[in-house]
Amino acid sequence: MIDTRTAPYAALLLRLALGGLFLAHASLKLFVFTPAGTAQFFASVGVPGALAYVTIAAEVLGGVALILGVQTRLAALALTPVLLGAIATVHGPAGFFFDNTHGGWEYPAFWTVALLVQVLLGDGAYALGSLRTSKSHAQLAPVQPR
Repeated sequence: MIDTRTAPYAALLLRLALGGLFLAHASLKLFVFTPAGTAQFFASVGVPGALAYVTIAAEVLGGVALILGVQTRLAALALTPVLLGAIATVHGPAGFFFDNTHGGWEYPAFWTVALLVQVLLGDGAYALGSLRTSKSHAQLAPVQPR
């Protein structure tokens, strides 16, 4: 049974963790590896280098959307191919365990599952998307006669 009193907070916690992880990974690509270095790495594993810039943008925008709770389901779903691509190109060939050279696929696979759980859960507590929706529903709700 789902505890409806705490489930929104579980979705919030998951949303914040996922968003933070995406911002951390985008920051790594931006400030440590640099966008050009990330593009070079993408090309070295057979992925068009330009896709590195798309990936960085997706990680930043998706991470912020998740943290703020804006279009949470869409953001989580849109970020799923980023991780599946990482598994297919780099982490899958490295084996299962993430401590293998180039990291195995266990961590990105779990991260993918967590994104899909977020898709199923939705916004959760303190989401800007939920606040906007709640206000618009409140404005549209008919006034009940007394």
